Amino acid sequence: MTHEALKAVVLLSGGLDSSTVLYEAKAQGLDCYALSFDYGQRHRQEMDAAAAISRAAGVADRQLVTFDLGQWGGSALTDASLELPSGRSPSEMAADIPITYVPARNTIFLSFALSYAEAIGAARIYIGVNRLDYSGYPDCRPDFIAAIQEAFRLGTRQGREGTPIEIVAPLLDLRKTDIIQLGNKLGVPWAKTWSCYSDGGGVTPPTACGVCDACQLRLAAFSALGLEDPLPYASREVRAG
Repeated sequence: MTHEALKAVVLLSGGLDSSTVLYEAKAQGLDCYALSFDYGQRHRQEMDAAAAISRAAGVADRQLVTFDLGQWGGSALTDASLELPSGRSPSEMAADIPITYVPARNTIFLSFALSYAEAIGAARIYIGVNRLDYSGYPDCRPDFIAAIQEAFRLGTRQGREGTPIEIVAPLLDLRKTDIIQLGNKLGVPWAKTWSCYSDGGGVTPPTACGVCDACQLRLAAFSALGLEDPLPYASREVRAG
């Protein structure tokens, strides 16, 4: 007698972290359903990356949810009038919550994921948050995940009936180098991922800027491991300190 695999909704941006999480969920034998968002972000290339990663991983289904957080601004990722931080060292990134923080983004994403998960009878939601990332976003921390988990239990039929949908954050306590090593073991196709906050420079193939915080964190991790990041970059210089 065969048992049907557990379903999992995986939040997939197409970046290094979320792609690794998808491959981790697949490695656990889960039936994965990817959920991506077009929320008015400036870095549109990530949606193409999410589609490519979904195809490569062979997900059961991928949903793209569209809404516009850019209409009220509040973040350099959704408001083109705000300058993206660039060329910052890790210590500079760690100094405060950066202007690339999108207000309540993960709360919104997880709410959509919860609705999708309960509708399809999924047992888990996977998210690639990481509290050691120098960006220090408030919605990537353990206390936030714990609070949302309790809201999931209280606010759903599955939760009230004793089988709450579980939030799984396998990268929460990993360094970026650890994540890359895990992704290598899982076979994540890094060349299909996209981390840059820019849109790829409007060229083919898209070229990452190399100077935004996301590029700097990614490049530094590959460099620390003695590996070459397969993405094309306008600059590969990594800031120290």
